[in-house]
Amino acid sequence: METTFIGYCGIYCGSCAFKAKVIPAASILYDEMRKGGFEDVVDFMPDGTGFWRFLKGTVDSTEASCRRGCGDPGCKIRICAKERGVEICTSCAEYPCGLLDEFFLGRPVIKEDNDVLREKGMEAWMSMQKERRARGFVYFE
Repeated sequence: METTFIGYCGIYCGSCAFKAKVIPAASILYDEMRKGGFEDVVDFMPDGTGFWRFLKGTVDSTEASCRRGCGDPGCKIRICAKERGVEICTSCAEYPCGLLDEFFLGRPVIKEDNDVLREKGMEAWMSMQKERRARGFVYFE
């Protein structure tokens, strides 16, 4: 499991519904449409070019993570972590802070993830994430 897919906030990006479900579905749709000759008629369909560009962009976003520039560029958690020079908020001396407290509201699984990361370390956290992914878990479903 690559650490570039761990958000500053403690989310494992591989379990994001977009990455785990939307991208694979978009890949299937893209491949089927390409096989069906959509590229040959895309310019003649209303909004076809824009749709095709969007679909291809979705398929190509397998490297999506906030560390690689995806997500909200104004994310206060990401901005704060980068300013403080911390890889993950749990390693910050100020953890937990008001930004995370607000973020954790309604997201108890992410709070739990951060607690595991802080208390048991990266190896235990990664093991938990691998086990979840194997079961098909995704955040925000």
